[in-house]
Amino acid sequence: MSMTSPLQLLFEAIDQVKDEQELRSQILPKIGEYFAAKRSGIFFFDQLPLVDSNLQKILKVGLSIEHNPVARYLAERHAPVHEALVTSSPKVWTMICPRPDHWHVMAGPIVSRGQLMGVVGCTRDRSMPAFDTENLADLSAICLHLSVWAATVRAAKLCRRESQHQPFKTSRLTPRELQIAELVALGRTNAGIGRELWITENSVKQALKRMFRKLEVSSRAEMVAQLSATKYNLPTVKMSPSNLMQNTHQ
Repeated sequence: MSMTSPLQLLFEAIDQVKDEQELRSQILPKIGEYFAAKRSGIFFFDQLPLVDSNLQKILKVGLSIEHNPVARYLAERHAPVHEALVTSSPKVWTMICPRPDHWHVMAGPIVSRGQLMGVVGCTRDRSMPAFDTENLADLSAICLHLSVWAATVRAAKLCRRESQHQPFKTSRLTPRELQIAELVALGRTNAGIGRELWITENSVKQALKRMFRKLEVSSRAEMVAQLSATKYNLPTVKMSPSNLMQNTHQ
C-alpha cells in the first residue's frame, strides 16, 4: 500500500476548507512549510481593496505587469514562475524587488474561466537555495487545485447570494400553477388556458391571483420574467407587449 505524499495531503486539505479566510489561515502555512519559504501569500485581485492601504500600494506595484516580469509571466502564460526564468541575474532581480526576504521568488496563478483571478507566492532570502523546476511542478499542481477550489466556492457563494435576493422560491408554485404560467408565456388568454387545462376561466383568474401574490408581481410580464430567470425555462413569449402587461382578468 502506497503512502500518501505530503503534496497529496495538501491537495486534500485544500478540498476541505470552506472559505478564503480558512484558505489563508489553514492552507497558506502548509504551502509555506512545503516549499520551505521565508514568506508566502495568497491574493485574490478582487479583494485587494480590503487589504491594508499600505500593503495595497505595495501589491499594486509588486503585481504590476509593467514593473514585475514575474507578474507579467503569470498574466501572459497562466503558469508558475520563479525569478530566474524572467531575469538574467540576481542583481537584476534585486533592482526590481530590493527586499532581502524576496531574494528568491516563486509565484503561481489562480485561474477561473480563462482569467487570472489571483496569485499564490513564496519567497526565500539570500541564505536559502533558489526555487527549482521541481518546485515549479509542485506549485503547478497546487495552483490547479486552488483554481478548482476557488471556482467552486465562489460559484456556491453566488448561488446563495442570488437565492437570498430572489423573491421566487421553487416550492411556491404548484405543478398546476406552473402549467398555467407556461401557457401565459405562450400567449394564451384566461379562456384559452381554461379550455386547454379543462378548468373554468374563473379558476384560471383565481389561480393567477394566487400566483401573483406568491411571486410578488403585478403583471403577467413580471411573472414570466421571474420564472424565466429561475430553473423553469418557460417557452419563448409569444404575447404582444400590451397583452403581456395585462393582469389576471384577460
